[in-house]
Amino acid sequence: MNEERFRAVVRREAGGDPATVTRTVLETLAERLMPGLVHALRDRLPAGIARELITGVSHETFGADEFVLRVAVRAGVDRERAERYARAVFTALSRALEPADLAVALAELPRDYRPLTEGATRSARELDEFVRRVADRAGATPERARRASEAAMETLAERISGGEVDDLIRELPLELRPVLERGRARSGGRGRRMNLEEFLRLVAERADAGPDEARDLTRAVLVTVHDAVTDKEFGDLLAQLPREYAELAHA
Repeated sequence: MNEERFRAVVRREAGGDPATVTRTVLETLAERLMPGLVHALRDRLPAGIARELITGVSHETFGADEFVLRVAVRAGVDRERAERYARAVFTALSRALEPADLAVALAELPRDYRPLTEGATRSARELDEFVRRVADRAGATPERARRASEAAMETLAERISGGEVDDLIRELPLELRPVLERGRARSGGRGRRMNLEEFLRLVAERADAGPDEARDLTRAVLVTVHDAVTDKEFGDLLAQLPREYAELAHA
């Protein structure tokens, strides 16, 4: 996710000026996290966002009430709006960071932060959330992201074994089951060999997208699948695909 998409998520979730919202929450978060983690997160965020995670401040162990109070003071807003700001930035962080990096950051925060971070930790099992993550990562509209998600998942189900499709059906949003079953039916459940170029061509045809757009959208879908399933399941999935697929998913 680039800086523009990060701020778009903040704007959508908070309803305020995204620059102010991001700055006030990340400055407060930098005071709450250990310095080493702050540096690590800065390396993983877009440069314009990373600058708001200020380094060199003293580490403090304050609770969620104090966190919200500091955001409210910095932004000049009431507590209710400050809570909304915090939730919005944590949600944007969940889109910008890899799941493992986000988990490390949230692990430093005590239980009373959960009302602020629940949007960030919400599972991608729900289709709307799945599509939002694809849209954020690809810089696409929700409509384009939904169509691409269905096209990519149908093609993926055509490419892998029927047993692996069953595993995905159990872990992905229920609304994706019909397209997964349709893809499996195309190959008779045996998995049809195809290189990445052919895979992307089929996605482009089914999503009515150009070649470059199909690549970006497919990458966003694969990364979001990783969010939605267990690490073991994603590893099993990649084991059935040539290396070039894994490289796309981690590009």
